[in-house]
Amino acid sequence: MYTATFTFAKGEYDAEFHALDQAIAEFAKAIPGYAGEEAWENAETGLISTVYYWETLEALQQLIAHPKHLIAKQQQAKWINGYQIVIGQVLRSYGDGGIPHPLAASPQTAAAADRSA
Repeated sequence: MYTATFTFAKGEYDAEFHALDQAIAEFAKAIPGYAGEEAWENAETGLISTVYYWETLEALQQLIAHPKHLIAKQQQAKWINGYQIVIGQVLRSYGDGGIPHPLAASPQTAAAADRSA
């Protein structure tokens, strides 16, 4: 399991941004291996962070190589005021089931949690 965390400072969005963002999101969700996402906003800094979960690195790389994603990356300065991307490998994921989470039903991370318990 892998994550791609996109943290950014929001800028001014326009119709082009919204259309591109929607197209990328639809493509990402259709990739076999997309496991879900969650987003957070820091009220103090105004930064927004979205964590995307992927079953394989190859699935994530499909999104990275998609033409619309490449266009968004080239034009990002029009819509955001800085960003950072972190790619990580999930070693373990577990919880008490009290909140919904993209990895709650993942057999990969549940098996890792069982081994570490």
